[in-house]
Amino acid sequence: MTTLPEIEVAIKQLPESDARKLAAWLQTYLNETWDRQIESDLTSGKLDTLIAKAEADIAANNVRDVDEILRNV
Repeated sequence: MTTLPEIEVAIKQLPESDARKLAAWLQTYLNETWDRQIESDLTSGKLDTLIAKAEADIAANNVRDVDEILRNV
């Protein structure tokens, strides 16, 4: 089983409980992959400009509470 279509067929044959376990495992895997990417970007300096902008906005009190932002969506 090496292609996405083959994996999809195999997943469709799983009992629901196993499919849910697989989904939970996959989400954990993706979360960990994301965390590693963010850590790599942080270590390499890719986020330095964004961090500096955020710090400048905070210092200038040019920020809003996230709840306020979400309520206005």
